[in-house]
Amino acid sequence: MAPWHDEDRFWETFHPSMFPEACWERAASDIDGVLALAGVAPGAAVLDLACGPGRHCLELARRGYRVTGVDRTAAFLEEAHRRAAAEGLQVEWVQADMRRFCRPEAFDLAINLYTAFGYFEDPAEDRQVARNLYQSLRPGGVLVMELMGKEVLARIFRERDWREEPDGALLLEERRVCPGWDWIECRWIRLEGERRTEYRLSHRLYSAAELSGLLRDVGFTTVTPSGDLAGAPYDPTAKRLVLVGRR
Repeated sequence: MAPWHDEDRFWETFHPSMFPEACWERAASDIDGVLALAGVAPGAAVLDLACGPGRHCLELARRGYRVTGVDRTAAFLEEAHRRAAAEGLQVEWVQADMRRFCRPEAFDLAINLYTAFGYFEDPAEDRQVARNLYQSLRPGGVLVMELMGKEVLARIFRERDWREEPDGALLLEERRVCPGWDWIECRWIRLEGERRTEYRLSHRLYSAAELSGLLRDVGFTTVTPSGDLAGAPYDPTAKRLVLVGRR
């Protein structure tokens, strides 16, 4: 059986949960923060690795950036293409696995947002993704990563949650952190009327120090952590882990 992250059905089933309307509405403020942190001017070439249905790509294209969105899920890219066409926006969409996509020295800015890193059981594959990001940047290029940091998760951790989705479905989540706090295993159950869909997913947990070290190991000269895309400190009040790496 393929791992959860290689299952189209997983992404298609939980698309409404991962990308509700509120998530799309945050795209503009997310990109405000990314651009303030990166300092990259309009017209620059931008890579969004693991772009999903393209919410950040579209916002960057609206602002005059030359954008390439890469994702493994065809349904996400089809939606992204439709939305771009509806607005007359030019975006290059590429279906590819993040472990294999690399376009040497092609981009001024690379982004990897919304905890789209750490999916793979073999840590060497995470390293390969980081190396692909580094090699895809031009000298002087900038990477902005945003994910749930280990320190933040430890503060807010809950074993179980449930919520009602905007489409009326119920989403139940169960979580277990493995000993050592380097891996989390989750069970997601989506209930739509009499229909029940369940998936088990897992991913690696990184602290600011661990992920900064990984990025430096693959070549980034400086890596600066923040607690959100607005640039708040990465301290006990941090909401997310944001890292800005410079080639």
